[in-house]
Amino acid sequence: MKTIGLIGGMSWESSAEYYRLLNEGVRERLGGLHSARCVLYSVDFAEIEQLQVNGEWERAGGVLAAAARGVEAAGADLVLICTNTMHKVADQVEAALSVPLLHLADATAEAVRAAGVTRVGLLGTAFTMEQDFYRERLAGHGLDVLVPDDGGRDVVHRVIYEELCLGVVREESRAAYQEVIRGLVGRGAEGVILGCTEIELLIGQAHSPVPVFPTTRLHAEAAVDAALAAPADRG
Repeated sequence: MKTIGLIGGMSWESSAEYYRLLNEGVRERLGGLHSARCVLYSVDFAEIEQLQVNGEWERAGGVLAAAARGVEAAGADLVLICTNTMHKVADQVEAALSVPLLHLADATAEAVRAAGVTRVGLLGTAFTMEQDFYRERLAGHGLDVLVPDDGGRDVVHRVIYEELCLGVVREESRAAYQEVIRGLVGRGAEGVILGCTEIELLIGQAHSPVPVFPTTRLHAEAAVDAALAAPADRG
């Protein structure tokens, strides 16, 4: 079993989900008392969030690159950035590594395509929904990506930072997200990417009329696949 390196803490609420899903995935595959070999570097999210707000992405990338070097030095054979938004600096992190970076958007796009969906709605932080780094990565896999209107994006972003990252789950916010999802479906979305690792704390398949693609779970499943792959299966 390979060792999975996790760059987490953004927020720790979803990093805890990563840890649970990785261990459950390995146990399901191997049985018994097996659990995932992993190392976690958890940053102070308040520092990262301030850099996001200030547009200091290169500095934020430097923090994550240092974390990546740390988990590799601790024995990681592959690395995950446990947040969608900070994949904006994925290239900077990848350049700091000599082991593979498992890109969250690639794992998600593969699942979307496998489900036969090509036109998909994207929920996430304002950075993820409005900037090109994530949408273009998905488009590179042949997906047509829709995002909510201005009001919808504001609601989705606010709930992430003011509630979900603090562990607060409110029925009113779930209803608001469902309204946003219905709007995307009305515009032709055949599925919806939960493109922030905290959204899965609020929204599941039962809350959507079309398939949802939970990025935390999909990323963790891809990591388990990679960690348990036989050497001959690589590449």
